[in-house]
Amino acid sequence: MLTGSILQKLHTAHQQTQPLNFGVYYKNTLVALCHALEDFILECEDQPLLIAAFQQGKWYEQEADRYRELAQKASDVVILATEDSGFTQHPTSRFPNVALVGLEPNDPVCQEWHLIILSDNYTAMVLCQELSAADYGAKGWPENDCERKFYGFWTFEPNLVKETVALVAEHLQGYDHNLAQRLGDRLHSLSPQPPKADLLNTVVSSVVDYLQNSQNQLNPYTQDSPLYQFQDLTDNLRSNKVQALLRMAQVTDQADLSNLHAATEVAAISEVMGQLLDLPVWQVKRLRLAALLHRLPCLQGIPEALDPYQSKRQQELQEQSSELPKPSILRVMPQLQAIAHIISHQNEHWDGSGKPEGLAYDQIPIESRILSLIATFEAQIHTQNPEEAMSALEYCQSLAGTQFDPKLVETLTLLVLGIQQGLQLSSLPPKIASGIWLLDEHHTPLVSLNSTYS
Repeated sequence: MLTGSILQKLHTAHQQTQPLNFGVYYKNTLVALCHALEDFILECEDQPLLIAAFQQGKWYEQEADRYRELAQKASDVVILATEDSGFTQHPTSRFPNVALVGLEPNDPVCQEWHLIILSDNYTAMVLCQELSAADYGAKGWPENDCERKFYGFWTFEPNLVKETVALVAEHLQGYDHNLAQRLGDRLHSLSPQPPKADLLNTVVSSVVDYLQNSQNQLNPYTQDSPLYQFQDLTDNLRSNKVQALLRMAQVTDQADLSNLHAATEVAAISEVMGQLLDLPVWQVKRLRLAALLHRLPCLQGIPEALDPYQSKRQQELQEQSSELPKPSILRVMPQLQAIAHIISHQNEHWDGSGKPEGLAYDQIPIESRILSLIATFEAQIHTQNPEEAMSALEYCQSLAGTQFDPKLVETLTLLVLGIQQGLQLSSLPPKIASGIWLLDEHHTPLVSLNSTYS
């Protein structure tokens, strides 16, 4: 990580408090991500601040027409890049709210790719630094431009985005004091909040669609093709589709000030519960992913027409009569059908009085039963003193046989006793930047969800 770069400064500031979740991204992944995040500027009611670092002026020239449209919606647009020929010649540069900053060739920001969007209602950021030739090892610098690699992260977190804008303003002091001051003033006028659920759902759906489109451009290549080397690029795109949902879940939790770590805690307890019940590893992994995403509206209330375990003809007939369209995320990511099935049945009750289908007993997927119990238990802890886990347990025990599976409540009782005697649960958040490990394409669509633990 280059000393003096924006990424390095942010990393240093968070080493002791909130370590950042870094990953490696290919260029084609970053292009898709940035276009999806930028697109929403065109739909914003408020006028966001937009900052982009393009490394070289020639990369900006390729996007200048697009940035002309963005400049008409944004309050301010700041472009950072080296001053290649033509850098300042495009008509976009003549917009009064567009500022071009020609970086010195030895500026570490010349090696960075940034997109920073900040407004009161919408924040998003891609913050990456290109790998050096030495980082590629024996293979050397990639021949295909789309295979260039970048190290960093992307996020919707308002506080991180705001902090990064402050670092950019500080960096610009050496180039344009007035611009730096203007950025600082704009920063102080904003009070960004976590994006609302419907807005976030729209943006994440767009991210997934862009990533899928980029993946489709690589799919025609087979193992016999000389371009089969792009398999790593495809995996990176798939990973980021999962990351988009995990980041959405992260922001959803942050918007709930009474329970900032709900998804992480539910996932940790559910995972231990699955292990105590001796569920297969693939099923525990699937339960963990469902727990991390269980608060997302886009994966809840999925109509049974989308059940992957019905016959194809049954699905076709029910989809024709369904008033609910198939969610775009599931259309693009069929691997998540099973996860959505678990989440959509988390409100079923053991006695059949729940929703959406009134399933009872072992008709309810085991993962859904666990998720229902643990989510309620975790929420009860946060409505009282966090140390009063027994009170939360007693609440769940009172609903055994009606809302909850009695055998699962017995297992939760043993788990709580173990915690009181020193059992430690890992509540570390998932490493979002490597989200692909949570998907198992072989098991997810094929194995019945109505497995029991007897």
